[in-house]
Amino acid sequence: MSGLHRFGGVVAFVLASVTPVAAQQAVPAGHIKTVSGGAFVVRENATIPARPGEAIFASDVLRTSVGGAIGITLKDDTRISLGSDSEVRIDRYVYAPGEGGLGMVLKFVRGVAVYVSGRIAKLAPDSIRLESPAAIIGVRGTTLAIRVDS
Repeated sequence: MSGLHRFGGVVAFVLASVTPVAAQQAVPAGHIKTVSGGAFVVRENATIPARPGEAIFASDVLRTSVGGAIGITLKDDTRISLGSDSEVRIDRYVYAPGEGGLGMVLKFVRGVAVYVSGRIAKLAPDSIRLESPAAIIGVRGTTLAIRVDS
């Protein structure tokens, strides 16, 4: 019986040490500032209507339909605006300057977008990558417009 009792203690210990990690929630990368027309967030294969104030997370996809637009602000004050019939994927976003964690990868899939760099571009410009099907853009602290034809 004592062997079974020890085994139960091990299972309880394993569950106790796994539960807090599973219960942790992802930290938002930013939030939606403006929405007009059809604008959506694709998260974990679910498409949800975009609403001002809603959190945005690393790995989210932002998508607009014809006539739609969306504007987001990330934690480092980077701003991204998408026009009609556009899509951008946030592949990576880390903003933890106290721990030395800085980085962003945005994939512009289609449509038009405006990117205004934030603090990551000033602190670690080499840690930002803007990708499109035709090119990869390095950022050195700037504002730029991108058009990706489908």
